[in-house]
Amino acid sequence: MEKRDKIKIGLIGLGTVGSGVFKTLQSFENVEVTKIAVRNINKPRNIDGLDNSIVTDNPYEVVNDSEIDIVAELIGGVEPAYDLIKTAIKNGKHIVTANKELLAKHGEELFNFAEEHNKVILYEAAIAGGIPIIMPIKTILAGNKINKIEAILNGTTNYILTKMDVQGASYETVLKEAQELGYAEADPTGDVEGFDAAYKITTLATITFGKRIKLENVYREGITKIRAQDMDAANDLGYKIKLIASAQLNENGQADVRVHPMLVSKKATLAHIDYVTNAVSLTGHPVGSVTLSGPGAGEFPTASSVVGDILAIAAELGKSDYILPMMRCKHDDNAEMINISDTTNKYYISITAKNNKGVIGKIGTICANNDISLESIVQRCVSQDNTADITVITEQVKEKNMQNAIKQIELDGNKVNSLIRVQV
Repeated sequence: MEKRDKIKIGLIGLGTVGSGVFKTLQSFENVEVTKIAVRNINKPRNIDGLDNSIVTDNPYEVVNDSEIDIVAELIGGVEPAYDLIKTAIKNGKHIVTANKELLAKHGEELFNFAEEHNKVILYEAAIAGGIPIIMPIKTILAGNKINKIEAILNGTTNYILTKMDVQGASYETVLKEAQELGYAEADPTGDVEGFDAAYKITTLATITFGKRIKLENVYREGITKIRAQDMDAANDLGYKIKLIASAQLNENGQADVRVHPMLVSKKATLAHIDYVTNAVSLTGHPVGSVTLSGPGAGEFPTASSVVGDILAIAAELGKSDYILPMMRCKHDDNAEMINISDTTNKYYISITAKNNKGVIGKIGTICANNDISLESIVQRCVSQDNTADITVITEQVKEKNMQNAIKQIELDGNKVNSLIRVQV
């Protein structure tokens, strides 16, 4: 096969990540960005070395350009990204994407489509920004049976929870502050309700377990109900509260994949991943446990992963008819997923109870009737309205039993403020 000149790159999107990718690629001799699609062609962009003649507001000009070898899709969302990527593959281009939502919702079709056309899709930037995770799992960790992932995959929620912890402030106060600083969107739903982390863990678990995880079977709960009081109680008990994306395979090969807040022991690495930093912990054999942490978002960290993928493809072009076999998708069967109600967990519960005699005993009885053993039950304080603040930590119990007990505790005239699972 003939040696090529510069590998030609097309970018779709020149926002935060796209700008970082363009700037970073400037220093590599073997690649050249020859076309860039943007939403608003009149927007001023002070990017050194940007030739405006290669900028278009029609992304199909990028994917239909016969000269382009690799297309980097950096706009996010499902449409038009899905159709643009399929068109680019049909036109003989390899793909690099940072689009976690698209992969979680349509990864299966896209990977199959790429394979039919003998093209690769690389997506290092879609899972944890600048942290290298997909390439290590597919290559250097390939000799491991990894059966557990625990990760902090969303910088916005981690920033909010860290600030709540440090300042002793309410969720609403910290969210407002995060929005003013640009760490949270004007509509923060995608982050704070756990959607972003759910997209990421869906793809990460699919790759790691070698079985397809369906997004609709991933349990998701956000951080909007976490209170300053929960932060205090967690600290007293030796924990920090984090939004954890986790995936686990049990001995029968069933997958338990979820995103929800957790009390994480202060002895654990993830308890000390603060502000916008992300981290992924993998547990398996023979490696034991490995944690990778670093910036999960931002212009240059994310560009680092995108450019790494672009250069990995560029290095292979013209050398083989079937490039990067290790990085391709190799699983066809769907994982059998466990419903959250069938799982076993440890729980932290905060209850506002009427300060009557025997109230703690009553709560204990309800738990016992539901086959729930308690590790501790503490009455923290009595308020002026004669209600008591009670904190309960359970042993490991069935989720469905726990939910049942919560209903009964509330029927008894108490208010359950928080139910947060505890990392075991």
